[in-house]
Amino acid sequence: MAKQASKKKEPAEPVAAEEYIEVFGAREHNLKNIDISVPKNKLVVFTGVSGSGKSSLAFDTIYNEGQRRYMESFSAYARQFMGDMERPDVDKITGLSPVISIEQKTTNKNPRSTVGTVTEVYDFLRLLFARIGEAYSYNTGKKMVKFSEEEIVENIFAKFRNKKITLLAPLIRGRKGHYRELFEDIRKKGFLKVRVDGEVLDLTPKLQVDRYKIHDIEVVVDRLQVTDDMRVRLSQSVQQTLKMGKELMFLLINDLNKTVQYSKQLMCEDTGISYEEPSPNAFSFNSPYGACPTCKGLGNVYSISMEAVLPDKNLSVKEGGIAPLGEQRDAYLFRNVETIAKKNKINLDKPIKDLSPAAMNILLYGNADGGASLDIEDDPDAVVEPYEGEFEGIIPMLKRWFGGSNSTDVLREWVEKYMELKDCPTCKGDRLKLESLWFKVDEKNIAELSNMNLDKLFNWFDGVEKKLSNKQNTIAKDILKEIRERVGFLLDVGLTYLSLNRPSRSLSGGESQRIRLATQIGSQLQGITYILDEPSIGLHQRDNHQLIVALQNLRDIGNSVLVVEHDKDIMMAADHLVDIGPKAGVYGGNIVAAGTPKEVLKSNSDTAQYLNGKKSIAVPAERREGNGKQLELKGAQGNNLKNVDVKFPLGKLIVVSGVSGSGKSTLINETLYPILSKHCYGSRVTPMPFKSIKGLENIDKVIEIDQSPIGRTPRSNPATYCGFFTEIRTLFASIPEAKIRGYAAGRFSFNVKGGRCDVCEGGGMRVIEMNFLPDVYVHCEKCNGKRYNRETLEIRYKGKSISDVLNMTVDEACEFFQPINYLYRKIKVLQDVGLGYITLGQSAVTLSGGEAQRVKLATELSKKDTGKTFYILDEPTTGLHFQDIQHLLDVLNKLVDRGNSVLVIEHNLDVIKVADHIIDLGPEGGDGGGTILFEGVPEKMVNVTKSHTARFVKLELGM
Repeated sequence: MAKQASKKKEPAEPVAAEEYIEVFGAREHNLKNIDISVPKNKLVVFTGVSGSGKSSLAFDTIYNEGQRRYMESFSAYARQFMGDMERPDVDKITGLSPVISIEQKTTNKNPRSTVGTVTEVYDFLRLLFARIGEAYSYNTGKKMVKFSEEEIVENIFAKFRNKKITLLAPLIRGRKGHYRELFEDIRKKGFLKVRVDGEVLDLTPKLQVDRYKIHDIEVVVDRLQVTDDMRVRLSQSVQQTLKMGKELMFLLINDLNKTVQYSKQLMCEDTGISYEEPSPNAFSFNSPYGACPTCKGLGNVYSISMEAVLPDKNLSVKEGGIAPLGEQRDAYLFRNVETIAKKNKINLDKPIKDLSPAAMNILLYGNADGGASLDIEDDPDAVVEPYEGEFEGIIPMLKRWFGGSNSTDVLREWVEKYMELKDCPTCKGDRLKLESLWFKVDEKNIAELSNMNLDKLFNWFDGVEKKLSNKQNTIAKDILKEIRERVGFLLDVGLTYLSLNRPSRSLSGGESQRIRLATQIGSQLQGITYILDEPSIGLHQRDNHQLIVALQNLRDIGNSVLVVEHDKDIMMAADHLVDIGPKAGVYGGNIVAAGTPKEVLKSNSDTAQYLNGKKSIAVPAERREGNGKQLELKGAQGNNLKNVDVKFPLGKLIVVSGVSGSGKSTLINETLYPILSKHCYGSRVTPMPFKSIKGLENIDKVIEIDQSPIGRTPRSNPATYCGFFTEIRTLFASIPEAKIRGYAAGRFSFNVKGGRCDVCEGGGMRVIEMNFLPDVYVHCEKCNGKRYNRETLEIRYKGKSISDVLNMTVDEACEFFQPINYLYRKIKVLQDVGLGYITLGQSAVTLSGGEAQRVKLATELSKKDTGKTFYILDEPTTGLHFQDIQHLLDVLNKLVDRGNSVLVIEHNLDVIKVADHIIDLGPEGGDGGGTILFEGVPEKMVNVTKSHTARFVKLELGM
């Protein structure tokens, strides 16, 4: 009967209330009091133009309500410590299950956080090495052995038969003290002799040693000859010696005056080196038991950069040839240098390059031989005492200031300009102490496995059982299963090219989001509502299928998966598609179409028209020829780049493409940009290794627009972020009435006392604390949300107060400020990137991801270009709808038409197909990438069989 009942449950229709998440009267941000039914246990995609209200519905309404309900399940006592969440502006939500949000925000910025620690794969790896790792001596490379008491006795008989021996139990190793009490305690136990620092002494009353010297002390447990009739006595003595020496004993061969070490711990027979029994902590770089003592587990240390200290050797010391010293002036440090120079007959007017090595050593290190006694690389956390005495040298001075306990943060930041991060000289960047790296599984240590790409790591684990003993397999069975599953989930979401030791702070938003997605799939939770924010960011078209399968797996185990997304493949794979719009901002916030993808395609929305082919981003009839000049980079070798030579033609729209992890960011962000930044601005950022670069004289300005978020405080807004609010305030201060009253530009700032409302302090809102209820935000009763006091608001320009200007949309502001060219030009850029609907004073916390990205883009584009400017954009289509991509391309094309060069790192096919020049890297990610597959126009790229990008470009171009 039970079996029949369970069979009937599968096809049975669930209760109607549980079929849908139903939202009634959603009004968050720009949502227009909408009602919507979202099917449960389905893959649901929310789409629409940027700023249409997708995130407002998915995150600010559905997710926030789920979180609020979870918080309400805690007691009032607990909630007072956590704070209460504000209820979203919605009438009612029914059918909502527990929610988990997987957003674009990057993972932990802690330098100790890695892919391995975030996914917990490294934790299982540590356990594996602690339980089945085989130890090897770091001196000889031979396998370590563990002796039992019986084996020690047998070994002594085998090696030292008929020899006279002394059994010593080590009590003190390498410590200071007089040890009078220790000697007395040993004597009372009946022992007669001890060995102190290699010398055997009688245990006499009141025996003590020099308390200020370091000592090794062993007690003499027994002296005997190794013969068969002494076997029992030897066995008993060995047992007692190991007990007193805490599983360690020394054997002194009297005739040879040679000491042999035995241990019940892991030990090297040749050298006597012993390791402690490994625990998982011994393989953790976040634990003092496993971390490298030099870098404290960070893998890198600060060291002085001589290039930064001596930037131009053609200058003399007085002219500022030693950068930290600066030019000649009446200061204590420079007077000290002049004194030491006079004493040692060093000419400070000579160029640095003409000074002798001995003279430079005196100036830099305080002595003619060079080198400094204090070494930050040896101990980054050293507490350095203030310096007193003769001239110490510039390098020791910098190190003292950097590591000193009395140094201020400002001073350390200043010194950091003359330092660089290098791999730790002790662990070579592996983060672990020497002993931990000599434990191996199948001849691989834990650092070697952590440095493997995930696909190679998975293959290594796939056949590892065949190389392990039966005992090891029995112990490791469950651990290996967990590691395989977790690494497999990471491969399923397209992260084949990452390694476990990759710092999490170096991951893009899309990579960190897919890591969290893989972690959630691995948790196998059911009945959850997952809400994801554009998980396809940074993912190549080739890998989209893997991501879609991962999302469907999450759905198939019994979860509702809600995705905010612009990607065509994910939209078409959805069970239910919701299109929000029709436009952005105040013109959006409505449900334009909802249903299966096929049903939505029949509608007339902008999204539907791009999906069904009625609208598309046009391919240019002709590609630009450029200005005939180029940058030529040779021998780029950073990360996975394989000695790459590449040319960047100037005066063109260049797109760098390739699968995730192929080396795009290494080539552009970590090699080319630092080179250009150093050339244009004298930046000290060190590029990845390369051989040479030509054509720098053709560039006089470089601007990088990366994916880092803008500041998101409630007081931050587009006007303040883009910088033109300062000019608006100056304009208001120049009005005759303002001059008569003596108002300066600061009067019109809502962050400065004087002009702002003194009740809300320029915030426009007041926070009413409700104790156990969420805080309530209400318009300030004095200024009614206008931020300023009455006197300030009386100053008007063309009938508008400063508050009225902040409440204008970008479109309105463009019209209002058109006669003022310097203001109009900056505001117009916001309109050009498709942000005409937002207000100048709109709080940054209400901007969507796509809007925030374009505000940042507009800020850079509003700056004057020189015609020789090189723009670098890293995936600017993040968060952009098809319609918004067209706006973006229009702006980028205008920049190129004015003679500038624009380089875009991008996966989006709409951007790739309109490029004047494509540089495609690959063919795979990680070690399988790092080579240039193609350079040229898109039409010629389609013939490159090795390129995954070419396959998709061919379809996009209809060839």
